[in-house]
Amino acid sequence: MSAPPTPEVPPVLAGLFDDAAVFPPGSLPIEEAVPAHVAHTRSAHAGLVGAFVLAAKDVDRLTEPTAGLPEGSFGLSVTVALPGVSDAVAAARRIPAVRLAGLEVAVPDGIAAEAVVPALAEAIDADSDLSVYVEVPRDARREPLLAALAGTPYLAKFRTGGVRAELYPDERELAAAVLAAVRAGVPFKATAGLHHALRNTDPETGFEQHGFLNLLTATDAALRGAEEDELVRLLADRDGDAVAGRVRALTPEVRDVFRSFGTCSVAEPATESAGLGLLPAATIADLTEVSA
Repeated sequence: MSAPPTPEVPPVLAGLFDDAAVFPPGSLPIEEAVPAHVAHTRSAHAGLVGAFVLAAKDVDRLTEPTAGLPEGSFGLSVTVALPGVSDAVAAARRIPAVRLAGLEVAVPDGIAAEAVVPALAEAIDADSDLSVYVEVPRDARREPLLAALAGTPYLAKFRTGGVRAELYPDERELAAAVLAAVRAGVPFKATAGLHHALRNTDPETGFEQHGFLNLLTATDAALRGAEEDELVRLLADRDGDAVAGRVRALTPEVRDVFRSFGTCSVAEPATESAGLGLLPAATIADLTEVSA
């Protein structure tokens, strides 16, 4: 986790929200996203906030907007395709204010599962304290890649949505992925599509979207030995009171597995969490002030 719990933030939500404001559908310009992220990290709800997420091609653009920040104060997670890992690390470490906290590595078509771990080991210093997430393809490579990641320093990343309906795995596909990761002992983060706390149908696009709280409870169920059908049920649940009740009963250990998710808005998922009684009402006022 990127942030410790505070009196305002319970342990199961601490550092859960990686700030992906520059990615669709938020698409905030870097010049606006950087100061907004800094404001979040200095606010009363700072305990919710993980790393700032940025594509490798844009890392150099952080030099100017972070110029006035203390050295190593800006936590960054870089999304990068596997062949570009070394260059991405070098680019981030050239910027004084940046503290490279993570890499989110895409595996292009044609790269076999068994080739991923050796390639990462060659590209990243053995003593690095980076959190390195490997985006698990939605194809036949999923199981062998999770098996290859097991017992290594590298973690998994699951794509849970996107800008097209087909980019959203349904409940059964996501349940199978979570179950496979838990059984392999591979922690993971999630990315894209988790725009809301609860399972929902987007009113503008009609897309069926997963809820990040549903994913938390499904992960916990997998850790307790539940089978796939139970995870499917939990991922599909739209009853806010029921889901919030399960979240209140979670222990912090679930976050050892479900590490974080990327969101294009820190304020929206936090506000929804507060609305379900998972954060104090004072957090709403704080979020409103920071986001204004």
